[in-house]
Amino acid sequence: MSDSFSIQEVVRRTGLTSRALRFYEARGLIAPLRAGSGRRFYGAAELERIHQIVTLKRAGLTLEAIGRVLGRGPHDLSAMIDAQLTVIETEAARLAEIRELLVAVKSRLARHEALDPATLCQLIHDSQHAASGDMVAWQAFANRYMDESVQAEFVRAMPTIDCDLSSEEYNARWRDLGARISAALPLAPDNAAALGFVREWMALLAPFSKVATPAMWEGARAIYDDVDNWRGEGGFDPGFDGAVWRFISAATSAALARGEDIGPVPPWMQANTPQETE
Repeated sequence: MSDSFSIQEVVRRTGLTSRALRFYEARGLIAPLRAGSGRRFYGAAELERIHQIVTLKRAGLTLEAIGRVLGRGPHDLSAMIDAQLTVIETEAARLAEIRELLVAVKSRLARHEALDPATLCQLIHDSQHAASGDMVAWQAFANRYMDESVQAEFVRAMPTIDCDLSSEEYNARWRDLGARISAALPLAPDNAAALGFVREWMALLAPFSKVATPAMWEGARAIYDDVDNWRGEGGFDPGFDGAVWRFISAATSAALARGEDIGPVPPWMQANTPQETE
């Protein structure tokens, strides 16, 4: 193994610890050679791969994302970079909000307004926790249903949604509609009342429909197909359960099959609509 490096040499060349190297090995990111004694040795290609891992980690990619990049080749790299740029831009926006807060606090101090250190710390904590906490919670939830590129599309699109209602009012509308549909079940999907529910649903969905990409629609479908397993978890509650979701999907397909005008609908619902025969 004259062209290989011992784990001690790799530690010296990369600055990583031997524990980190073993962890990468356990995650399947690297595969060192083993001598008869069990000692690890790393070839030149493996050393280069370790340098790539270190570089990608410095760019903020997770080990899971790095594994996909290294495993699938460069065609995945653009989507990964877009996703990471979105995360960075979100963090930059959060820091800008904190800067505005500090400038406002400084202005209050300049006017000799009373502001003790405890109050200042609480103001900063509240602003920071609200922004970063929401982002962390969303990412942990979304990771179960969509990859980084689709999450990035959501992050880019959500600030552009134009809705006349506050988030509290909008969520209350969903809860009210969900409760009324649930109370009406069981209900035939081709019933006149069902058509009314579908039109209300699509009207509430309209702000999202205007900005949603096909990938975002598929991500939303995956989330709501599993709604009974996460509803209420981490404070997430769409205002309806799986029975309501399955009913509204069936009622929408029935309305489209009859040629009803119900406004913009998810692409998969259009695709599932029976086509008229000659």
